[in-house]
Amino acid sequence: MSHENVKLMGIAGVIRREFSFITGNYRILVISWIIMDLAMEMPVPNYQLYVQDVLGGRDFPLALGIIGLANFLAMAAVAFPGGYFADKYGRRWLVTTMTFGMASSFLFFAFAPSWHFILIGTIVHSLCLVYQPALFAMVQDSLPPERRGMGSSIIQMIHGTFNTPGPMIGGFLLLQFGLEWSMRIIYLVMTVLYLIAAVWRLRLKETLTNAKPIRLRYFISSYPEAIRESFNVWSVVPRTMLWLFIVQVLMMFSNSIINVINTVYAVDVLGVPKEQWWLVFIPLLLTMVVASIPVGKMVDKIGPKIPMTLGPFTLALALLLFVSGSLITLMISMCLIGMVHLFVMSSIMALSTSLVEPQNRGKVRGFINFIGFTITGVGMLLGNYFFNLAPQLPFYLTIGLTVPMTLVILFRIHEPDKQVSSQNTNL
Repeated sequence: MSHENVKLMGIAGVIRREFSFITGNYRILVISWIIMDLAMEMPVPNYQLYVQDVLGGRDFPLALGIIGLANFLAMAAVAFPGGYFADKYGRRWLVTTMTFGMASSFLFFAFAPSWHFILIGTIVHSLCLVYQPALFAMVQDSLPPERRGMGSSIIQMIHGTFNTPGPMIGGFLLLQFGLEWSMRIIYLVMTVLYLIAAVWRLRLKETLTNAKPIRLRYFISSYPEAIRESFNVWSVVPRTMLWLFIVQVLMMFSNSIINVINTVYAVDVLGVPKEQWWLVFIPLLLTMVVASIPVGKMVDKIGPKIPMTLGPFTLALALLLFVSGSLITLMISMCLIGMVHLFVMSSIMALSTSLVEPQNRGKVRGFINFIGFTITGVGMLLGNYFFNLAPQLPFYLTIGLTVPMTLVILFRIHEPDKQVSSQNTNL
């Protein structure tokens, strides 16, 4: 056997060892994300323009903010029962059923005659995200403790890799069919791909032992108990988890006040042609592809605190470049925003998994989602409102919020001595 063949076999062995944990439920979810991500980013670059210029949003100055508020309030409304049901009745039924519901919600976007139908479709889509705590818990259940940082980063890499063609396809369709019909075609494509992913997710196995059978009436009757248990769980988790929750909420609020108007700001204030705006999403997604594995290994090797600390610093730099940027500096800014997402999400997933026992993960995630989504919805409305007052105001406010985020991470976030053992890591 030649030296080159031996070397190649050695490399193959290393790759198999590094990625041997991609099995069972985790592999099924990875494939479903690949299918969904193929179209997920297609509408993003021109969504704000679709609402404003095609569906009459400019006639109501706060249309984008109201849609954003409704989006996250709907997600907040199902956060408590989502986490409670995930821990009591199981993960699988929520993930599979609600993926079908999400697929149907895109029909409102595809056939919308006015922005009000976008509002309805957004609410339907967000209510189906009741499955988020179950999905988050299922991922945690399915990853070995020593691969949690890598597992989270692989998820980000998949999103980046398969989201990357989306803006390019959306840009091509925009040039071929114009703003309106390109967006309607995109939402029909999303409907089909989400349906395929929903069928694929029927292969998932339940990871919660002794899960009770669910009945539809439990959605209403169990709501008070879900809220109570989601609050009570904070008496049994480490104090660091509370500070980690504060960092998450601050980051969600900060992103919301700029994400609601970034396209309109770039086109109307910075003068970026709408036919070119989609280009800035390419470096964002490519960054998440290239950097995801190194960031994940960094989290696993040195711990989550240092990468998490880099998040607010990187966000402030990114927004300073964005607020008065050209097309090139906007691309650089979006690369940095991609790094922020990787630093923060990989670190939070790894640390929260270490801090919270498996039987409490759904409730903790449900509580975080409820508060975070409520704050995010308010942030979107405020971002739209502040933009109408002074276009740069949302960006400078977000830069200011990176200061308390950094202080909390530095002085209140503490890594545990050892990770909490995970149940069903090989499912």
